Amino acid sequence: MEMTQIIMKKRDRKELSKEEIHYFVSGYVDGTVPDYQASALLMAIYLNGLNKRETADLTLEMRDSGGHMDLSKINGVKVDKHSTGGVGDKTTLVVGPMVASLGIPVAKMSGRALGNEGGTIDKLESIKDFDVNMSMDEFARNVNKNKFAVGAQTAELAPADKKIYALRDVTGTIESIPLIASSIMSKKLATGADCLVLDVTTGDGSFMKTVDDAEKLANEMADIGAAAGMKTVACITDMSQPLGYAIGNALEVREAVETLKGNGPDDVLEIALTLGSYMVYLSGAVGSIDEARKKLKHTIDDGSAYKKFLAFVAEQGGDVSCIEDLSKMPTAAHVYPVTAQKDGYITKMTASELGRASMELGAGRQTKSEPIDYAVGVVLNKKLGDSVKKGEALAYLHYNDDKKLKEEIERVSQSYTVSDTPAEKRPLVYKVIANKQCNL
Repeated sequence: MEMTQIIMKKRDRKELSKEEIHYFVSGYVDGTVPDYQASALLMAIYLNGLNKRETADLTLEMRDSGGHMDLSKINGVKVDKHSTGGVGDKTTLVVGPMVASLGIPVAKMSGRALGNEGGTIDKLESIKDFDVNMSMDEFARNVNKNKFAVGAQTAELAPADKKIYALRDVTGTIESIPLIASSIMSKKLATGADCLVLDVTTGDGSFMKTVDDAEKLANEMADIGAAAGMKTVACITDMSQPLGYAIGNALEVREAVETLKGNGPDDVLEIALTLGSYMVYLSGAVGSIDEARKKLKHTIDDGSAYKKFLAFVAEQGGDVSCIEDLSKMPTAAHVYPVTAQKDGYITKMTASELGRASMELGAGRQTKSEPIDYAVGVVLNKKLGDSVKKGEALAYLHYNDDKKLKEEIERVSQSYTVSDTPAEKRPLVYKVIANKQCNL
């Protein structure tokens, strides 16, 4: 078998065999397939696509390129949740404790921030002494004891994805739905959960800018889950504006905790209830989505979800007093209000630029090794549909470095569009797609 022949085959819009896909993935991981040949094949895939069988085969080969997590020591049906990314997305911190408080194990591996979008691991590490680095035995023990644990993804999981993604990033082949789907699902399959609920975001603050593209990606991932025998549900949710009001690590932890206490933004709670309802249903603990939703809402009302979060923080070494007294969380030295230049209604928000502002203030990173400032970020005061008066705050910049302020004031100001007439409201959830294993 020769790599040149595989490239030419896909160049000519022909279907690749399972053996040819294996040759490419294994060869690229072990270095026998050079970057220039891998780049050529990725561009051919970008231009000509993959069919469902090819996409599933690519995903499974990437999954099997490294180690798998063994969750067999965790009792019960393990459920996982994954978001395709968004600005202000702190749902894991809310939905995990809610589902776990119903006795359903949530074994979650998460990543760090890169670019405009925050990472769950960074948010958790803004809690003093919180530890995301556990052995597999410690991870399983935490889930069995507390029903919820979050660990940092290891390099051993799906190494082919890490290598292929890095090449896609520098060869203009990122925006390929089969390649995006296989990237996400190879890692999720390697983590070993029984059921998966995907939050496929769409809009300016997400990777999929249109609902149609988000639906295509959701279908691809549900089909991959079916091929691998995993119950998979994909919820297509709106990211035309940030989720909630807080953007930034400690700021988002505060907002998540307030949501668990029943005082958070409606959109954060609604997305958590939607995703969580499918997680609970797929676990087999209830007979309907409506029943799951009622049970989850009760965990907020009776305080059990908040108590579960406290126990989760304690189990992973975090200082619980920072959660009980949120003023102990990292706090920026300065807060600057960005104000409206005229009266009107908020008709558009550039979520990606609001995320960029938070990153540039120090809340995110451009490279994996870059340090971050847990305290800084952006807190919105106005969102889509809100009325605003000239001089009223649109958002507040929480910052520690004066040199970074001026440019981000302008960025945030330009991220808002104020018009004379109100904008039409968008739905929070556009569609739910499930594979056949889910019986929905």
